[in-house]
Amino acid sequence: MSEGQKFQLGTVGALSLSVISSVSIVICNKALISSLGFTFATTLTSWHLLVTFCSLHVALWMKLFEHKPFDPRAVMGFGVLNGISIGLLNLSLGFNSVGFYQMTKLAIIPCTILLETLFFRKKFSRNIQLSLVILLVGVGIATVTDLQLNVLGSVLSLLAVLTTCVAQIMTNTIQKKFKVSSTQLLYQSCPYQALTLFIIGPFLDGLLTNKNVFAFKYTPYVLFFIVLSCLISVSVNFSTFLVIGKTSPVTYQVLGHLKTCLVLAFGYVLLHDPFSWRNILGILIAVIGMVLYSYCCSLESQQKASETSSQLPQVKEGETDPLINAEKGTGDGIAKAPAWNSNKDLHA
Repeated sequence: MSEGQKFQLGTVGALSLSVISSVSIVICNKALISSLGFTFATTLTSWHLLVTFCSLHVALWMKLFEHKPFDPRAVMGFGVLNGISIGLLNLSLGFNSVGFYQMTKLAIIPCTILLETLFFRKKFSRNIQLSLVILLVGVGIATVTDLQLNVLGSVLSLLAVLTTCVAQIMTNTIQKKFKVSSTQLLYQSCPYQALTLFIIGPFLDGLLTNKNVFAFKYTPYVLFFIVLSCLISVSVNFSTFLVIGKTSPVTYQVLGHLKTCLVLAFGYVLLHDPFSWRNILGILIAVIGMVLYSYCCSLESQQKASETSSQLPQVKEGETDPLINAEKGTGDGIAKAPAWNSNKDLHA
């Protein structure tokens, strides 16, 4: 098997792991938040990251990967920024309607494209831009309901979008600049992310729910689902860094919207959530946009490969990375918007 085939197989595996783990944690958290009343999303995310770090530490002890220290300031800044972005997304959800929060998540793709164009001089063809527009329209139809605006919520949403975009771009660039793998980056940044969220989590959750996470009654059922959620989060966090490292921040967001559509479908089939023809239409349009995006990226990648056939095979960094034939890198996310934020997100 050639190096290119091995890389494509690894990318397919990363994408599959990201989808499966994210959908699984959403279903688990729905039971935890809706059925058992544990609505402390930010604090739960800090526990996710702590368990992820402990799991990676065990993996390091078993010599499953090599520890590769690099610029500590970059690691600290990256970790703290990720933690802040998660907190801001939760605040955005708390101070906005569900519809406006969904619009906030949709704004991450165009904002990422704008930042990469301005600061990294990356170019996105009209075909790719068109496919992304179709995707966003479809997801918008399927998920956006009401749009209630307020000044504080709008400011929080703007900050959440900016910090999330920067964090995800940093996830990709740090792995390539310092030649570190997704596992190495996640291992070193996890403590800073977990500490940031553990400090601000109880305060944010108390502000949004008027409840105290430390006064909550932890029954065996609650503890079971918390442990299960934390275990699933290990693969969620790992696959997020892996996908962004191997592809790009925009491709990761496209994958995120695919997961949103799958969550809606699973919610209807397994949990009998309300489902309308509007949801079905939106999901179909979104899937068309995803297929077009993957096709356009693959086509442009092949064109670039043919133009550089006289040189060593090398996929150029940028959004010409296809969803499957993604850019070859050393690299896992979170810098992520949390897969689960609050009870309102359950019914979005």
